[in-house]
Amino acid sequence: MITLTELKCLADAQSSYHILKPWWDVFWYYITLIMLLVAVLAGALQLTQSRVLCCLPCKVEFDNHCAVPWDLLKASANTSSDPGTPLPLPLRIQNDLHRQQYSYIDAVCYEKQLHWFAKFFPYLVLLHTLIFAACSNFWLHYPSTSSRLEHFVAILHKCFDSPWTTRALSETVAEQSVRPLTLSKSKVLLSSSGCSADIDSSKQSLPYPQPGLESASIESPTSSVLDKKEGEQAKAIFEKVKRFRMHVEQKDIIYRVYLKQIIVKVILFILIITYVPYFLTYITLEIDCSIDVQAFTGYKRYQCVYSLAEIFKVLASFYVILVILYGLTSSYSLWWMLRSSLKQYSFEALREKSNYSDIPDVKNDFAFILHLADQYDPLYSKRFSIFLSEVSENKLKQINLNNEWTVEKLKSKLVKNSQDKVELHLFMLNGLPDNVFELTEIEVLSLELIPEVKLPSTVSQLVNLKELHVYHSSLVVDHPALGFLEENLKILRLKFTEMGKIPRWVFHLKNLKELYLSGCVLPEQLSTMQLEGFQDLKNLRTLYLKSSLSRIPQVITDLLPSLQKLSLDNEGSKLVVLNNLKKMVNLKSLELISCDLERIPHSIFSLNNLHELDLKENNLKTVEEIISFQHLQNLSCLKLWHNNIAYIPAQIGALSNLEQLSLNHNNIENLPLQLFLCTKLHYLDLSYNHLTFIPEEIQYLSNLQYFAVTNNNRETSPTSALVTTLILPKLKLTLRMMFLKSEAPSDGPRVEGRCSSARSGASQVHQTKCCYVGSSAVWARGMGEGEAASTSNPMPKCDCIMMVPKVMEKQGKGGLHSFAQILKNTPIYT
Repeated sequence: MITLTELKCLADAQSSYHILKPWWDVFWYYITLIMLLVAVLAGALQLTQSRVLCCLPCKVEFDNHCAVPWDLLKASANTSSDPGTPLPLPLRIQNDLHRQQYSYIDAVCYEKQLHWFAKFFPYLVLLHTLIFAACSNFWLHYPSTSSRLEHFVAILHKCFDSPWTTRALSETVAEQSVRPLTLSKSKVLLSSSGCSADIDSSKQSLPYPQPGLESASIESPTSSVLDKKEGEQAKAIFEKVKRFRMHVEQKDIIYRVYLKQIIVKVILFILIITYVPYFLTYITLEIDCSIDVQAFTGYKRYQCVYSLAEIFKVLASFYVILVILYGLTSSYSLWWMLRSSLKQYSFEALREKSNYSDIPDVKNDFAFILHLADQYDPLYSKRFSIFLSEVSENKLKQINLNNEWTVEKLKSKLVKNSQDKVELHLFMLNGLPDNVFELTEIEVLSLELIPEVKLPSTVSQLVNLKELHVYHSSLVVDHPALGFLEENLKILRLKFTEMGKIPRWVFHLKNLKELYLSGCVLPEQLSTMQLEGFQDLKNLRTLYLKSSLSRIPQVITDLLPSLQKLSLDNEGSKLVVLNNLKKMVNLKSLELISCDLERIPHSIFSLNNLHELDLKENNLKTVEEIISFQHLQNLSCLKLWHNNIAYIPAQIGALSNLEQLSLNHNNIENLPLQLFLCTKLHYLDLSYNHLTFIPEEIQYLSNLQYFAVTNNNRETSPTSALVTTLILPKLKLTLRMMFLKSEAPSDGPRVEGRCSSARSGASQVHQTKCCYVGSSAVWARGMGEGEAASTSNPMPKCDCIMMVPKVMEKQGKGGLHSFAQILKNTPIYT
């Protein structure tokens, strides 16, 4: 027995899908109910009333049918030759059968003589009705389709209940009402400004479409801020819609099941309309029943009456009419399914009327469901589309972001960077909070791993902004914001996750001085728009490019001749073509890092204004071309570090103007004496090589301020030899080999002393805490007398630790005193 609770659940399930049922589905539903009533009525009549009444047995048969005696007499009189013979009167027919015999005859005649259609008509109607009902509801209960439909209906109800839907639709209405007013005002302004308006518009117009630029949008006056709970609910709906779309658009199973069940209905309609009217004629009131039961009753033919014949004819005729109506609507629905592609759904009309122009078209089952919903009410798909728009989602994210990142929270993120600038670094956010533009003290804005960033016109409030970093983020710039960046931005750093083109808005930063690009693509052949774009960067002085290139891009050498510093990090790829480097005559600093260079490129020797050259992390094994650097009279800094250089040519002595030389991380074993002819050197780094001694001629480098020889020939440990050669009474330099900035040993004493610091000729005395540590004893001293510190007399924490060589440690206090004398004029920088 079906309980009321089960019936209620069934009714609720049917009502939840009403938005997916077009008008013909509703029409089918009511026709099916009427058919079911016809079947129930016919079945009830057949079960409750007498089926066949056989009360007249045939006593005389004539010409294969039942006849009375006077019919026989009449027939014999017609054949008689004497026409005057009188006819006898008909006699009364007497039946001598028992009631039980009549019941037996009724049952046998019903089973054997009544036509099958008359007997099974109610059951046929019931069977047809159940097939129609199953075809109408199969797609709602089939597992592969019902799960998708339930998911869609659940999401759709949440879309209706979400305050974000109401807000988005109200913004659309406000946008449509504001748009005509804006156009009329703009016409008045243009007509009143005359030629000046044309001039200004020509200056502000862009020469080509800007994929990274957006027009300033009109904010709706009706927009209201959602609270945090409502924002999170709307955000969850967006995620559900995304997952639902991704899942449903992959297949068209709902479309195919719905189409097949309509085809079954049409086939059933044709079948019913073919055989039911034909067999309807076999339902008759009178039945001539001829059965072989003479041994039991004495007769073999009976005259019977089917009492339900007339009402069954009426019900069957009515049923045929219902089937015709059902079949016509099924044929229409089949035509609707086949006349156009229902596996594609376009929101073009909605995009034109609303400010959500990015609503995507959908396909397969998602499209078919929306088509069905449109047959019920187009408002459903309109509300659902709000959660398909990325613009709508971005607006919601922005509201949630502004609620989370208040001005106070952003102020706590402000820091002073290494250049002593006020920097705000935002990492892995959903966007750029609007409250950022309230912090007018920002000088450097760094955005990292933010999927979509939009700079609105309010960026002009950041009057101190000079530097912008965009790392692995997508930046969209409004036209008013671009005008502000053109005038104020000086340094721009862009780092791409994947190889991509330079955003075109970069080419409008006419006051940009430094540009750092990582992971971008510079084309070999330039289009007209790109030529005009690079030519506008007239104030660019520094360009850093990190990418994998086979040659220096033409855009750099041809369109940026005023560059003063070029840094190219080729990420280990071989840089083959360097001839076009000669065109950059104004270059003062050149860095070719990780370019897999085996020789120093000859095109460098044409750069007469070059001051600094850095060839870090290449594959240089020899630098025989170093003599050609004498033609570069302005070259003062040469960095050949992190290579495979085995020796330094003697011609290096010709570089008389050299002030800084970095040869660390190579394979150098000996130093040529000509190196010490570069008397202007004040920075010399020879660390991480294979040196075993330092020539005494190093004393001729009277301007040397920084000297590093750490990690050289660890096996022979040349520390003592190096110290011995550094007995230079007037030498003032930082010995990176001799001291290590660290904490003092936990078990050793600490001493407070005075160290002399001198750099660039300026001597300065400051209080510092130093300790000198040997392998077996710890010596504490300042710059005066030296004595051993005892562990029982702990001293304050050290700022520097001086490692004493073993050869001096063995000499005791005297050795340490000599060591201190060596370092009297040596600055120790902590």
